[in-house]
Parts: sequence; structure tokens; C-alpha cells
Amino acid sequence: MYSILKKEIRSFLSSLIAYVVMIVFLVAIGLFMWVLPEYNVFDMGYANMDTLFSMAPMVFIFLISAITMRSFSEEKKSGTIEIITTKPLSDMQIILGKYVAGVVLVIFSIIPTLIYFYTIYQLGATKGNMDIGATWGSYLGLLLLASCFVAIGIFSSAITDNQIVSFIVSMFLCYCFYSIFDLLANFNLLGSYDSMVAALGINAHYVSISRGVIDSRDLIYFLSFITAFIWGTKTVFSARKW
Repeated sequence: MYSILKKEIRSFLSSLIAYVVMIVFLVAIGLFMWVLPEYNVFDMGYANMDTLFSMAPMVFIFLISAITMRSFSEEKKSGTIEIITTKPLSDMQIILGKYVAGVVLVIFSIIPTLIYFYTIYQLGATKGNMDIGATWGSYLGLLLLASCFVAIGIFSSAITDNQIVSFIVSMFLCYCFYSIFDLLANFNLLGSYDSMVAALGINAHYVSISRGVIDSRDLIYFLSFITAFIWGTKTVFSARKW
């Protein structure tokens, strides 16, 4: 697994896409936080990072799909996947190597936003007057959400040898699992069961953990979600006929 992880990270960092993804993410979030009317910190008047944590998931739907679309698709199209499968590695080790590499790249993208955290910390009417617990909870939630998106992206890449198809399928699934269940719950069609419908989506658990209180139910949801898609990827990958 470690050899696949190193290969994937080296491949990411030697290509333009990794740097474009990180720059686009930081620029997009920076514009929302500091420039665009109604969204920026100065217009909101509060020393918090709500803008980052509310906008980052939507930006990640696009960016993580772009990161993961080549994980298996490119390997299958170029034929290098046959070389990888001849190595003394199990299917799960190959999948986990690619998955962890995707998560690591996401972490690389998130780390520079700590500059925003430091800036807002300094800008408070009373220096440091911000909810530190909720902020770190939001960072944890964002990392778990991104990890779910990476799992979806890896799965989408495994089902096709076309990177564009993988990209579109990944964005569609990420958006559905992030937003659709909330939208369905808002129709109030099931009465008291609407909250259960909302709980099937990622957003409900992301919002919950972003309050700064780590609930075991949220952690179980995220871990189960990631496991389900990784297992789905293994099922698809193990059924290969190329």
C-alpha cells in the first residue's frame, strides 16, 4: 500500500493538476471570505470562519472529483493497471493506497487555510474572541466530508476508463449525498421521519460535528460511508476483465 501511496502522491505533485486544484480551492475560498459582498468576514461582522466551512463542501465537490477522476480511469486506459496488479499487492492495498493519497492531497489543500484562522483570530474586537472548539470541530467535519468525497471519487474512477465520465459521475454522487437528502427532508412529506431522511445525507452530520461536539453517531456515519464506497470500489475492481 505504501508504494502505491508514494506513487500516487509523486504523480499528483509532478502534474499540474495538483497545484491547480490547491490554488483554485484557496483562491475561491479566499474570495468568498475576504472579497465577495455578503459572504466576506467584514460584511458579516463576526470573527468566525462560517464562510469557509459553508462554501468549502461545494468547492470540494468539483475539486475532489477532478483529483480522483484519474485514479483508476487513467491506469486502465493507459494499461499501467495491469503492471500494478502483477505486483505483490492485494486489491484492497491498491485501493487504499490511492484513497489515502487523495485524502493527503486534500489535507495539503486545507492546511493553508489556517492562515485565515490566524487572521480572523487577530481581527476579533477582542483578540482571540472566537469559538475555537467549533472551529476545530468544523475542520474535523470538513476533513471527514472530504474523505467521503474522495471515496466516492475513487469508486467513480473504478467503474469507467473515461476520466470525464468519472468526473461527472463523481460530482453527481457527491452532490446527491451532500444535498439531496436535505432537500427531500425540507418537503416535509414524511412528517416525523423527515429528520431520518436528512440523517442519510452527509450535510446533516457535517453540520452536527461542526458545532464542536464530537458525536459517536456522526463518526460512525462517516466511517461507514467511507467503508461502503471503498468496498464498492473493491467489488468493481475485483471483477475486472482487462
